[in-house]
Amino acid sequence: MKHHEALYIDGRWRPAAGSGTIEVVNPADEQVIATVPAGSAQDVDAAVRAARAALPGWAATPPAARAERLAALRDQLAARAEEIARTVTAELGAPLAFSRTVHAGVPVAVCGSYAQIAREYAFEETLGNSTVLHEPVGVVGAITPWNYPLHQIVAKVAPALAAGCTVVLKPAEDTPLVAQLFAECVEAVGIPAGVVNLVTGLGPVAGRALAEHDGVDMVSFTGSTAVGRTIGALAGGAVKRVALELGGKSANVILPGADLGKAVAVGVANVMANSGQTCSAWTRMLVHRDQYDEAVALAAAATAKYVPGERLGPLVSARQRERVVGYLERGVAEGARPVVGGPRTPEGPGFYVHPTVFADVTSEMTIAQEEIFGPVLTVLRYEDEDDAVRIANGTVYGLAGAVWAGDDARAVAFARRLETGQVDINGGRFNPLAPFGGYKKSGIGRELGPHGLAEYLQTKSLQF
Repeated sequence: MKHHEALYIDGRWRPAAGSGTIEVVNPADEQVIATVPAGSAQDVDAAVRAARAALPGWAATPPAARAERLAALRDQLAARAEEIARTVTAELGAPLAFSRTVHAGVPVAVCGSYAQIAREYAFEETLGNSTVLHEPVGVVGAITPWNYPLHQIVAKVAPALAAGCTVVLKPAEDTPLVAQLFAECVEAVGIPAGVVNLVTGLGPVAGRALAEHDGVDMVSFTGSTAVGRTIGALAGGAVKRVALELGGKSANVILPGADLGKAVAVGVANVMANSGQTCSAWTRMLVHRDQYDEAVALAAAATAKYVPGERLGPLVSARQRERVVGYLERGVAEGARPVVGGPRTPEGPGFYVHPTVFADVTSEMTIAQEEIFGPVLTVLRYEDEDDAVRIANGTVYGLAGAVWAGDDARAVAFARRLETGQVDINGGRFNPLAPFGGYKKSGIGRELGPHGLAEYLQTKSLQF
């Protein structure tokens, strides 16, 4: 077991102000594998002060030079990819193959994209008789989740650095170890002291102190909608900028004429990835009534291949397993039919649940409205396209989704009617340059690509 005893503040590793620690548990065997410091408000204050002191110099650094540091950080992340993957597997429980391709691989691509964007972005533009400047918003408090721990760190820190901001990072307490690795990479590539600071700690203590701090100009948070409301209220009270990437209940709409087998198989894989712990997962599969029974059978067969402990990892914690099981029990109580899986949990150690497909689901049921955050798929039937639009838009969320049709034009026409931030057309591939974020209670602002960089900039106009 590793005992991490230091926080990364002002370019050096230093002990936390207090003696509290956080235990990191391997969710596959329920064993404590490490401890990290439980940072306090005093530690957050020290980190913010370091970030404020470093801000003028980093903001004045030419974008090309900032891009060079980001490119070096990308290379460092790539060089340590295997260590990163194994660390995420240990603290999150994701299968190692998934950790290698997604948890370690995607952050490298995203960091590299911001190195390129920083070189090309128009930080100045001319509009009529005005010169418009896009300047860094200042010190950013980045509060990241446990489900994609390194990706969400990079998706916040990289654009903030590209913009010329400095950062105080508070990672999720369930998965702080990869954040330690990230800080080591920052140190290794020579990013100036105070530009990136790491404070591990509990959300109600360190996270709240960061959101409330007068020295923080912007808070970027990814997590639950409930916590996002609190973060938004704290930031709003201080009149500081906030970016929130919150929950989702995304619809996977399969229109008549689509390749049903492919649409169902890809849809199931999307829901089961990361053990269902993905805010943008297509957890509602909408199928025309004439194809409903066939789709349910296909979904059940595809889901049965996700064996807990093999293709399917555990949930992150006992708390998360209890939450998911509660939703499974409520689904049965409200009349949904589990054709695969159900509330019973696998025997043995680890925070596992059985992957579940619910049929006979109506859009009013709890499992069709609320974010479960586990390997649970609900299959709903619709009568026609208008009915499908009504069901797809019939939640408080609007983060992502998918549409399948016999041709792209029909799918695009349907996608234009969806109240959601991102839609995959006939299995569209992940694009690290495309903006990601939500409508409605799925959040405020966008991450990734040039739109993600813009979140960390403020605008000044000079009239001539």
